Amino acid sequence: MIRSVLFDTETTGLDPMAGDRVIEVAALELVNDLPTGRHFHALVHPQRDIPEEVIRVHGITLAKLEGKPLFGEIADELLEFFGDGRLVAHNAPFDFGFLNAEFSRVGHPPLDAARMVDTLVLAKKKFPGMPNNLDALCRRFGIDLSERTTHNALLDCRLLAEVYVELTGGRQRGLSLADSGQCSMPVASYEAVGPRTPRPITPTEAELAAHTAFVARLKEAVWGMM
Repeated sequence: MIRSVLFDTETTGLDPMAGDRVIEVAALELVNDLPTGRHFHALVHPQRDIPEEVIRVHGITLAKLEGKPLFGEIADELLEFFGDGRLVAHNAPFDFGFLNAEFSRVGHPPLDAARMVDTLVLAKKKFPGMPNNLDALCRRFGIDLSERTTHNALLDCRLLAEVYVELTGGRQRGLSLADSGQCSMPVASYEAVGPRTPRPITPTEAELAAHTAFVARLKEAVWGMM
């Protein structure tokens, strides 16, 4: 079992080195690259203003963040949820940069870049020369975007998780055979369906006659040699 975490952030701007801060962080647990349903989500007070042009992107105003915790208050819980496995994000260097700046402010070491899995890089390899932002990938894979009226870290995580499954071929994994020679699909999925009931098919006399006439028109049909 391989555990990893897919995550996303919303921020006050584009440059943590210029004083921009994280205002929302969301993360989803993945096991063998598939979502388990466990997630982390927090809104964070940035201790600074949020420019109007940024609010138009994610819809989060400073008023919505009144009374929300500072990053230092959620840092330990976030790191615990991250664990020590891979960290998946779209344009991951951006999110890593912001989180590392926040962790540095509260005395935590930076996230290890070796843990980074960038779905933007995966998408560019799979679809070179094509638009590979989250909206474009969702449309390409037929993923419902109707709820995405603004950027939202938790919703974006859930959409990206579906995209990630498509990029990694995860939807086919239940169809493959394990090394032991047994099917890797969970037994519970069979039990939910129940045993199959045999349904023998007996052709009618008319169907048999039609088949015989069809085979007779074939040149050197193997059926006639049996």
